Amino acid sequence: MRYIISGKNIDVTEGLKSAIHEKIGKLERYFTPETEIHVTLSVEKERQKIEITIPMKGNIVRAEQESNDMYVSIDLVEEIIERQLRKYKNKLIQSKQASANLNQAFVDDDYNEDDKINIIRTKRFAMKPMDPEEACVQMELLGHNFYVFRNAESDEVNVVYKRKGNTYGLIEPEF
Repeated sequence: MRYIISGKNIDVTEGLKSAIHEKIGKLERYFTPETEIHVTLSVEKERQKIEITIPMKGNIVRAEQESNDMYVSIDLVEEIIERQLRKYKNKLIQSKQASANLNQAFVDDDYNEDDKINIIRTKRFAMKPMDPEEACVQMELLGHNFYVFRNAESDEVNVVYKRKGNTYGLIEPEF
């Protein structure tokens, strides 16, 4: 695996790099050697945060973890990614493109996770065209963290979502 390590408000020391290689290196059994692992370390006040992004064809495996100690965050994020990979292995394999970055031994392993996705409720609703600002107001009125709407300008289905710090994000499809 190829590591791309960067830091925000932190100097990435050799000790941190070796901890990342040691802990995240445990994931090597799941990926091919040419897989890129993007690691971003950041510090804000007392929060030590690590974000890991693994781009795969058609999918992205991503996890982040924060704690008071960067080394603890590194330990925790590795467990999260491993759990994600095992849980979604069957879905990744069904899409052959996505499994191109996965190690063949992991793909061939007959591991089944008991945490099956169980959709217990389906909602249907009319989507009147509106602008993103109006969609944010609707989202707030409903008390949700996201809102799906038809963009009046583009006539595409978009999603607005609430971010940390009381800000909003907009997801627009790209075909």
